[in-house]
Amino acid sequence: MNEDLDVIITEVALRDGSHAVKHSFTEEQVRDVVRALDQARVPYIEVSHGDGLGGSTLQYGLSKVDEFKLIQAAVETAEYSKIGVLLLPGIGTLHELKRAHALGASLVRVATHVTEADVSAQHIQEARKLGMTTIGFLMMAHMAPVDKLVEQAKLMESYGAQAVYMTDSAGALLPQQVYERISALKSALSVEVGFHAHNNLGLAMGNTLEAIRAGATRIDGSIRALGAGAGNTQTEVLVAALEKMGVKTGIDLYKIMDAAEAVVAPLLQVPQEITKESLTLGYAGVYSSFRLHAQRAGEKYGIDPRDILIELGRQKVVGGQEDMIIDTAKKLMEKK
Repeated sequence: MNEDLDVIITEVALRDGSHAVKHSFTEEQVRDVVRALDQARVPYIEVSHGDGLGGSTLQYGLSKVDEFKLIQAAVETAEYSKIGVLLLPGIGTLHELKRAHALGASLVRVATHVTEADVSAQHIQEARKLGMTTIGFLMMAHMAPVDKLVEQAKLMESYGAQAVYMTDSAGALLPQQVYERISALKSALSVEVGFHAHNNLGLAMGNTLEAIRAGATRIDGSIRALGAGAGNTQTEVLVAALEKMGVKTGIDLYKIMDAAEAVVAPLLQVPQEITKESLTLGYAGVYSSFRLHAQRAGEKYGIDPRDILIELGRQKVVGGQEDMIIDTAKKLMEKK
């Protein structure tokens, strides 16, 4: 289904959007969303806990429904779209990967911090053995210089990744920085280059278009911008913009617009907008899923969540260190 597409879009609302709804997706909701996306001919739909396979924990947030039930519901519903999952080594294991594959997931993005690609080797290699479309996912890309990003991407390529994404997990990058980084990856790699944006500085769409201009051919979108922080590049808006540019995505514009309005919008617990906390995420360069954690810690300890996020950014805290949010809030309270 991908031979004639200029850009291949992966829809992440049922994974990244899990953060925004506190991991409360139900099987019925997943079926409804997948059905609508499938009818719009979205190539890939990612379904899992917001922090990937195995992420349903007290530290990252418990899922209302077991993620494997959600994956199964998605696979059973989709006729055209392929179902993908995210796996962060250390959170998810080869056991979860094999289980997702057995249920019918055909794509996996193996995600690591931007400087830790070496931990992805066995997961990428196993996914290739399983016959899955296997992609490397370098998170928090703003935290590494260009040469380090390229070095880590080449490691993922050497393990067998069929594409490597640069992931702006904090929504902290500026358009010129995206263009520079994607251009460098495009020059250094023989596999496809992808880009995943967050909208914490209001730049997700502009950054995504810059990534495409620099040569990225795999792009993430989130319908109705449903995702962590201020959300991701809004899929239906991206499709419209790319159509005006003459870029082929294979997605039906009217149907993706209808899916956003009629199916996904009612799932949003609050409007997906740039709030003071999500803006602070981008400004401080902090992982987008930390927003709700920081809000809860701020309420508990009487601290402005922005102060917590700024301090986390100063400490260069990354995804997987959610326990530091409480520790930081406590220390800030003691200093008051």
